[in-house]
Amino acid sequence: MSSPAHLREAAALADPPPWRRLDPRTLLVHCGWMAAPLGSLALTALATGGRITTGAWITLAAIAASFAVVTLIGLVRWARTDFRVTHDSLDVRSGLLTRRLRSIPLHRIRTVDLTATLLHRLLGVTVLRAGTAGSGAGELSLEALTAQTADRLRTELLAHADTEAATKDPVLARITWRWLRYAPLTFWVIGGVFAAAGAAYRTLDGIGIEPWKLGFVQRAFTEFGAGMLWLTVPAVLLGIVALGSAGAVVLYVEGWWNYVLEWSDPRTLRVRRGLLTTRSVTVERARLRGVLLREPLLLRAGGGATVRAVAGGLGNREENRKRSVLLPPAPRREALRVASGALRSPFPDGARTPHPRGALRRRRVRALVWVVLPGTALLAGLGAAFTPVLLHCAWVYALVSTPVGLWLARDAYRNLGHGVRGRYLIARSGTFSRDTLALEREAVAAWTFTTSPFTRRAGLVTLTAAVAAGEDGYRIPDLDAGSAPAFASAVAPGILEEFLAPPPPSGG
Repeated sequence: MSSPAHLREAAALADPPPWRRLDPRTLLVHCGWMAAPLGSLALTALATGGRITTGAWITLAAIAASFAVVTLIGLVRWARTDFRVTHDSLDVRSGLLTRRLRSIPLHRIRTVDLTATLLHRLLGVTVLRAGTAGSGAGELSLEALTAQTADRLRTELLAHADTEAATKDPVLARITWRWLRYAPLTFWVIGGVFAAAGAAYRTLDGIGIEPWKLGFVQRAFTEFGAGMLWLTVPAVLLGIVALGSAGAVVLYVEGWWNYVLEWSDPRTLRVRRGLLTTRSVTVERARLRGVLLREPLLLRAGGGATVRAVAGGLGNREENRKRSVLLPPAPRREALRVASGALRSPFPDGARTPHPRGALRRRRVRALVWVVLPGTALLAGLGAAFTPVLLHCAWVYALVSTPVGLWLARDAYRNLGHGVRGRYLIARSGTFSRDTLALEREAVAAWTFTTSPFTRRAGLVTLTAAVAAGEDGYRIPDLDAGSAPAFASAVAPGILEEFLAPPPPSGG
């Protein structure tokens, strides 16, 4: 007699589910690209006092023609794209003349990402991306679905994962706005200002406006050059830091508004966040191979850290960096708690095996060769060619950069460490960004041993663990060359044994 499961499967095979269409508002989403050219046209009109040139009218006509073409293409794409979820797969059909059918078995789907930009949210739709254990090649994207449909579809796609016991409290973390104090301790304090200035320059240059010829820009440079540099330079730096701090806070709020990290069910970990652009990333527990505790230099000085997931199915390297973040800049104690919750076991942050002193010497030499020497030589050469003032700048730079470089080298060496804690490989390295990795040992698929003439002379080797998750490979730099093979064998038995075994004796 047939079981109920067999009866349901037979019914599904006899009567496959119908194909479903994307939401018609997909057409409006595809027209969002017009905002940039229309905005440039408006800026040109403002900059020229409302006088629209012949070239601008040609641009406007080109935009209108492009709008018609894109709308027609979008209509055809919408009409010829549909999807369905069968009892064992997600199927997507697309194409006009050449029909294409892509299918992913449901048991291979590991992550489901729901992303909605401001335009998507205004239209009430979202983008769903379903990923397998591989990279972006095993990903299907549906743009766009209603938010309710996407949420139901996500639950349906992840319903085939293996179930395990639930935690007592499924919520691992929620946004706490006291964490805003860590926002200025990120790259965006300085880098964000220059990135925004570069984007503004490219925009103005693209619409025919030369920023250096604007009146207020010329006046600012004139006043800056006429002022006392010992006052104006610090004032400009303070202004950049203040502007960057404000921008970092705004980005933090926009990116992490309504942030929740939770076990949405016993088998899936979900991150929800975003104000203008919302994002919901779901990772199957079986594909969560570890976590990475990241502490950039400024954030570490302020006692903060971030947490990233090491998981398969998050897309290519760029997509992985966007989707793998589990915790924004927050107190380090909170980061350790979240990392432990994601691992379902205490994060192994204890003692690690130190690295040989040769690793310290390498870092000291690199600090002197790559930081102190080039800057000093450049300033000295310019001073000899143009003005003696730069000669004084050269020795001042050498005097200041030498102890700073040696301190950074010492800090980088202190941060080195590796070890094995239960079922996890532990590795720590870095100074500008100190990263502590807890990786499941069974996730290591292969080892790469890397040396150079300098490291061989120092008796050092760099190990790279190849993993089908996260960044695909994680480095453990400058281990003792004699003990590295034994350590690699202890982490992942069965990979190196045939290379470590002594050769059999030759017959007489």
